[in-house]
Amino acid sequence: MKFAIGKKQKMTQIFDMEGFVHPATEVILEKITVTKICKKEKEGYDAVQIGYGEKKAKQNTKQKDKEVKLFEGTKELYVDDINQYKIGDKIDIANIFQKGDVVNVSGISKGKGFAGVVKRHNFGGGPRSHGQKHTERSPGSIGGGLRCRVPKGMKMGGRMGGERVTIKGLEIVFTDKDSNKILIKGSLPGKKGTLIEVKTL
Repeated sequence: MKFAIGKKQKMTQIFDMEGFVHPATEVILEKITVTKICKKEKEGYDAVQIGYGEKKAKQNTKQKDKEVKLFEGTKELYVDDINQYKIGDKIDIANIFQKGDVVNVSGISKGKGFAGVVKRHNFGGGPRSHGQKHTERSPGSIGGGLRCRVPKGMKMGGRMGGERVTIKGLEIVFTDKDSNKILIKGSLPGKKGTLIEVKTL
């Protein structure tokens, strides 16, 4: 299984050989290093912890040894075989993905604050006639008539976005090994600069 950590950039479009245009999202892959091996005997599951990015020495104020490079962050990824990885291995991101690879992309979606049921759950709202004035976008009855309580899972207004989203079956349409940039067909979760995980199926 191939995997990488990247940051979402701008959206663009790309033309195929037949002249059709397709939307695509630009992703800059981060340099990753294996920092920990999680084994089932100790942690209860098999996974690889990787560190991405590097902090500057002046950003490291608490660590005594300033020469040791700190990572911008760490992620744990489930892999098929943990024996092929060792702590300290630097994964060559330039040769990870090729054009035509089908991947799954995970990331945190954009936070949109408190939203009502029309925006959050696509409710149609109330009728626009017969004296309707202040409740066009209201959710309507929530009790259900005979019940004296609100059932669990009722669709209501609340905080929208800011959740982990996984989009499956996206195709890589372009790779640039010099700049560690790839183009993924379609849209990806999050805003510009959002950290995303790219993994093959």
